[in-house]
Amino acid sequence: MPIDSAALFAHDFGETRHAWQARDAILYALGIGLARDPLDEGDLAFMDEIALKVLPTYAVTLASPGMWMRDPRFGIDFTKLVHMAQAAWFEYPLPASGEIVGTARVHTLADRGEGKGAIMVVEREIRDAADGRSYCRLHQTLLLRGDGGFGGEPPAREQGFDFAGDPDATGSFETSPRAALIYRLSGDWNPLHLKPDFAKKAGFERPILQGLASYGIAGVAVSRALGRDPSAVGHLSCRFSGVVMPGDTLTFRIWKDGAQAHFQGFVGDRKVLDGGRIEWRGN
Repeated sequence: MPIDSAALFAHDFGETRHAWQARDAILYALGIGLARDPLDEGDLAFMDEIALKVLPTYAVTLASPGMWMRDPRFGIDFTKLVHMAQAAWFEYPLPASGEIVGTARVHTLADRGEGKGAIMVVEREIRDAADGRSYCRLHQTLLLRGDGGFGGEPPAREQGFDFAGDPDATGSFETSPRAALIYRLSGDWNPLHLKPDFAKKAGFERPILQGLASYGIAGVAVSRALGRDPSAVGHLSCRFSGVVMPGDTLTFRIWKDGAQAHFQGFVGDRKVLDGGRIEWRGN
């Protein structure tokens, strides 16, 4: 069954309400890997429920629409779906606790051709349940490897940043061997990050780190490499170009570009994050 683009664009996701407490935001920060050094004052600001700073990237875990694309009426080959990229605009700081309403829609769907797959972007809005203020707008880019050739428009050409030349700054972040187990408590229950046998069937020697964990790490590590506050990130985007294992050390190469910066992430010489861009509120 070919992918049904009309059904995808017409899909009504409804509204999802999601409430959180300070402990949930703290658990997310622990899953990202903060407080590996329990004496690090900068990290402890994200652990203190009395005067809590909340990582903006925590918003990407809120009001997830779940595995809706498994519905057979859409014609998506779920076994060949890959989370390709993530982008988010953090418009207002998250409080230590609160309740939000999330809405979602299929934003774009591009056809790379038969045997080359399709690219779908799902947009999600995260708004305060009480006053409607926008905390976050995000784009989740999915590569549907088994669904190309359905007759849709080809992907638009994008003008990327030229990463040639020496970076202006570098930063590193050592992940914990338990990172995937802690991060999954923020809502990612994919057994790929838990069960060794499942990971081996998927072609990995052991469970891998969640892409969104690497995404959150990038927001922290790149900000700190440039002397910026990770809680002030206003935009963060990147492509997932390689697998990160729990326990790996991520190294970031960073290029300044006015009020924003561009970055790539590596494990050793292997590129795992590409096309990264970050901005901060208050620039």
